[in-house]
Amino acid sequence: MLILGIESSCDDTAAAVLEVVEPGRATVRSSVVANQDKVHATYGGVVPELASREHILGILPAIEIALREAGCEFGDIDSIAVTRGPGLVGSLLVGLMCAKGLAQRIGVPMVGVNHLEGHILAPMLEHTLPIPFLALVVSGGHTALYLVEDIGRYRRLGRTRDDAAGEAFDKVAKLMGLGYPGGRVIDQLAQRGDPKKLRLPRARVKHAPLDFSFSGIKTAVALYLQDDGGATAAGDLAASFQEAVVDMLLRPTLEAAREFDVDTIALTGGVAANSRLRARLDEAAREEGRKLVAPAFKYCTDNAAMIALAGSYRLLRGERDSLAIDAEANLPL
Repeated sequence: MLILGIESSCDDTAAAVLEVVEPGRATVRSSVVANQDKVHATYGGVVPELASREHILGILPAIEIALREAGCEFGDIDSIAVTRGPGLVGSLLVGLMCAKGLAQRIGVPMVGVNHLEGHILAPMLEHTLPIPFLALVVSGGHTALYLVEDIGRYRRLGRTRDDAAGEAFDKVAKLMGLGYPGGRVIDQLAQRGDPKKLRLPRARVKHAPLDFSFSGIKTAVALYLQDDGGATAAGDLAASFQEAVVDMLLRPTLEAAREFDVDTIALTGGVAANSRLRARLDEAAREEGRKLVAPAFKYCTDNAAMIALAGSYRLLRGERDSLAIDAEANLPL
């Protein structure tokens, strides 16, 4: 089965072709992602209206490139999987309407996919994961812990109460004048700094030990910059901030792994590309006899291969969505 995946939940226009033999056995024939970093850099964050317009311009070219790289044509596609939420509703609608039109035109079934399920299953594009496993989803829009009890059965154990971790990276990068997107820049800059130079606060949510909170660390950096006057090297500040965020991500994750007795932790989402987070979580997991699994960098950020994979399980069961399905900005998992 050849599945065309389409993803447009935020500011990445993505298309992919996935060849699926049976549940859990899939090969990525192509994966194309067109980011909009230059469009949004001026504003220090994603502007929803601009994102939607860029998706309109880029969605069909992305699909055409994905088909060409996969060595196939529209007539070879057996089904379509498309993100229907959560995300920016304008962005979601572009991908969803495109998928509906293609499904009707070439006469193939279509399923709408939850973006978060795509991230949770992204490591399975390259790895075999034992079930149950723990998934830490960390991105610009989401930070949450899920217990994966089975494909399609996800129990949320913890979530951010305010900013997502990736959002905190972007906002701190903007405060430091580093540009957008901030996560990559801070990661690179932090490698030249001392993570112990500044003692920044590590937030814990009272009576909810598996939840996260990142608004405080952002405020702490803003106040520090206001009082510091440039005395602290940018590398030291970046390293200290990054270390605090990593600490706040590790503590609930390891507590959940112990509480639910899972041996495998999946790290996924855009912030999963952060080198310090990967290294420290891998080390901490090994110390407790657990295993960390993370996707390749190209599958950490929003991509359509993970959407096709998530949709493949439903499609192989014979499930279909009608052309009446709508985008849902706050689609629950």
